[in-house]
Amino acid sequence: MCNFLMRSLMFVPAHNERLMDSAARSQADVLLLDIEDSVQPTENKQVARDKIIEHVTAGKFGKHMVFPRVNDRESGQLLKDVHQLTIEGVCGFVYPKAKKGGDIYFFSKLLETIEYEKGFPVGTFKIIPLIETAAAVLNAQEICKASDRVIAIAYGCEDFITDLEGIHDVEHLSLFTPRAIIAMAARANNVIPIDTVHINVHDLEDLERNLILARNLGFEGMLVLNPKEIPLAHQYFSPSQQQVNDAEEMLRLSSEAEKEGKGVAVMNGKFIGPPMVATAKKILKKSALINAKGL
Repeated sequence: MCNFLMRSLMFVPAHNERLMDSAARSQADVLLLDIEDSVQPTENKQVARDKIIEHVTAGKFGKHMVFPRVNDRESGQLLKDVHQLTIEGVCGFVYPKAKKGGDIYFFSKLLETIEYEKGFPVGTFKIIPLIETAAAVLNAQEICKASDRVIAIAYGCEDFITDLEGIHDVEHLSLFTPRAIIAMAARANNVIPIDTVHINVHDLEDLERNLILARNLGFEGMLVLNPKEIPLAHQYFSPSQQQVNDAEEMLRLSSEAEKEGKGVAVMNGKFIGPPMVATAKKILKKSALINAKGL
């Protein structure tokens, strides 16, 4: 798991002053300041860039991590996006419509060139590829490996279903396989898997069902469209106090057993094996990240 807290990543149309100010007051871990799909017509894209620079340089986003979603490489807008927005206070970029590792390699090298030009250390700006096509799902491992800048991959279900010519059914069964593939590809390469947006933002019961599934599949956070989704996302992607207590006790017992030369420790009648110790350490690491943020 990377040292990034990414339970909730909220999309914000960056040309909209009211929504940008609202996002700054939200509890989202990451703000995805959009310059792509939600910013229309094209002339509003420069408005969006200007507002991102204004808000970031003024320190309006506080402890939020800021990742603008840039336009794709076919748009004619990408170079403007990254050249203007590679500034202090921007952590990296969400890269849309990646289909293969080569797309991310290209974007990484573009960032490297700009970092050299502006005097940033190489690797300063991170990348979160959006997995939005059938090709991207099948190439998810390749995308994860394409650059050390990749800290997470995020699933975009609506574009995926359109590309697949499938149907987003009520039970979300058509999303299960790509979700599982994306989560496994991310975990296999030590990057954070981020689940898709929940389109029905007012149906919190369905959101909760999706969060339970996402957590079971190994996701660590989700893309968010509305602030009202954030509390549930944080609930399911944060360790409970009981989990933290159990993790601390597990590591204490394991350490004692090691000092005493015992082969294995026992907790509540169950042997504490290496996988359980590894999980306990991850729980405490995430708890520390949450406490450091003050949430």
